[in-house]
Amino acid sequence: MTIAIGAFLNALGILLGALAGLAARHPVAARTQHFFKSALGTFTVFYGLRLVYDNVHGTVFATLKQLLLAAVAVVLGYWIGKILRLQTVSNRLGHHAAQLIAAAQKNPPGQSAAGFTAATLLFCAAPLGILGAVADGLENYFYLLLVKAVMDGLAMLSFVKMFRWPVALAAVPVFLFLNGLTLAVQLGAQPWLEAHAVANYVGLAAGIVTGIVALVIFEIRRVELANYLPALVVAPLLAHWLG
Repeated sequence: MTIAIGAFLNALGILLGALAGLAARHPVAARTQHFFKSALGTFTVFYGLRLVYDNVHGTVFATLKQLLLAAVAVVLGYWIGKILRLQTVSNRLGHHAAQLIAAAQKNPPGQSAAGFTAATLLFCAAPLGILGAVADGLENYFYLLLVKAVMDGLAMLSFVKMFRWPVALAAVPVFLFLNGLTLAVQLGAQPWLEAHAVANYVGLAAGIVTGIVALVIFEIRRVELANYLPALVVAPLLAHWLG
């Protein structure tokens, strides 16, 4: 079975974060946390814009047309996600994970099984992970998952303190989920997308949504990120229908 680079990096980031958390004697300072948050937000914006840049082709008019179509697809995708209540599902998963974490904070250390469940839910359900797996499957663009690897690794610094070392085993289901999604895109969707010359519209939509993810990282505003994910499907379909 082919191993996706992004999925491997994400799992490695989780394991390295766990090791660093076990070795550290003191929690990460607030100033350091703020630095990493700002750096990760900046890299998210950069790699989102780069993904957009890599997927526009042709003249200035053609580029503007592609960007407009991708932007329309993101808006339509959001409303489809809202109808499907994707953010509601994501919120429920996040709420369950938050309850497990809160219980461990009140009575540390928490149960290892609870920590494994909480970490798996949070790391697998993150929209940046789905965006990254799709980009990696279509273009071997693993940079979004590299950013997520650092995020998850930083989160694991605290998780191992609350739930002890078994929580690091969450790296296994995260790897299997992201690797499976990447391969599904690569083997299932990519042939059709390339046959109809619309693969770049998936990259454009993914790049725009990645920019929206940065708003959450910078804490500029709360965004229903999960509702934007259908844009990855809407963009190539819209481009195909419009010829």
